[in-house]
Amino acid sequence: MTPTEQLVAFAAARHALPAAVRSDTLRLIADTLAVGAAGSTGPGMDGVLAVARSWGKGDDARLIARDKRLPASAAAYANCFAIHCLEWDAVHEGAVVHAMSAVVPAVMAAVDRKGGCDADAVVEAIAVGVDVAAGLGLAAESGLSFFRPAITGIYGAALAVARIENLPEAAFADVLGMAHAHAAGTMQAHTEGSIALPLQFANAARGAIHAVDLVRHGLTAAHDVIEGPFGHLRLFDRGSLDTYTATLGTRWLISEVSTKPYPSGRASHAVLGTLSQFHGADVVAVEAYVPPLIRHLVGRKYDPGMTPAYARLCLPFLAALMLRDGEIDPRRFTPETFADPAIAALAARFSHHDDGNADPNALSPQRLLVTLADGSRAECGVPATLGAPQAPLSPAQAAAKRDLCRRLAFAEPDLRLFDAPLSYLTDPQ
Repeated sequence: MTPTEQLVAFAAARHALPAAVRSDTLRLIADTLAVGAAGSTGPGMDGVLAVARSWGKGDDARLIARDKRLPASAAAYANCFAIHCLEWDAVHEGAVVHAMSAVVPAVMAAVDRKGGCDADAVVEAIAVGVDVAAGLGLAAESGLSFFRPAITGIYGAALAVARIENLPEAAFADVLGMAHAHAAGTMQAHTEGSIALPLQFANAARGAIHAVDLVRHGLTAAHDVIEGPFGHLRLFDRGSLDTYTATLGTRWLISEVSTKPYPSGRASHAVLGTLSQFHGADVVAVEAYVPPLIRHLVGRKYDPGMTPAYARLCLPFLAALMLRDGEIDPRRFTPETFADPAIAALAARFSHHDDGNADPNALSPQRLLVTLADGSRAECGVPATLGAPQAPLSPAQAAAKRDLCRRLAFAEPDLRLFDAPLSYLTDPQ
């Protein structure tokens, strides 16, 4: 079999997940739904819902933390936006892919319109979908130009939904091809710090539902869509698929996914986690030595007129907020905070420098030099960012994130959202 055929066969096959992989999947489902609840009140959400409601009548699927229902594709769109809009969603760092963010809302919409689904089948579908999304990121050897999380996310989400819909194995190649036909998103929105960024992700979740529905109704698609002359690894990224497929089914990538302690771009978290130790100290300078991708993703200039979407990706602002508050609270992303002279002054004390890392997809390691007013200097190495499998959140840190997500949620009509997330996901009641 070709590597693409191996990927399709893996996506369609039944798997007995190792206990640790199942546990990681459950933990990440809980984290993703909590983040979606927090994002249910995020900037732009009302506009997204207004547009999603205009796509047609129907109440197939639930909205996270809102006592409303929409057609499945519209619900997947809105829920995916909520999951990513605060930049708090889990990410596979090696792949540079938010691997849960399109898969979970697409699966949730598919489960809802079926009226429920076996829990093991849902956990397995999400683990497989995340594996495909992250695996295609790991296969990439080029830097980001298209928005890789949404591009690979639609493949993983569509194949996961195909499992929920019990499509025959022969249909999975068409599902992959139809997802490729719907794939879209570039890094320009990220470069400008635009709210169009989570909209690109939302489009991936919606497109995954559409791809499966089209195949269910007898439409076919191209098959050589990863390695072909105009396939994913020729257009969206450059790389070798067998880098990923060589370990299919033995290396479960969902167990490598990092959770985010802060509602900001993952590329900011090594700096923020380190600076949390200096909250309240009289810091006069912070010098961060980081891989080129960090500077690309979050190394933008402080702008007192910035939007919340820009601010979540602005490391000087985020560093200032951490030094002042000791936390990153999305409720502080306001025009008043952005224009605060004290925050601007703290931001001016931060600088970042290229550490010469030759890997265009590297997020770590990083190193910080922090200078205090008494002249002392602290050098802090960060081999693994807080929230990564090598540096997991403590139970207290995970609980603090969950509790803040709960407070930010629009509503909590179903207590299972936080207290029994797998039941919430698999049984729409």
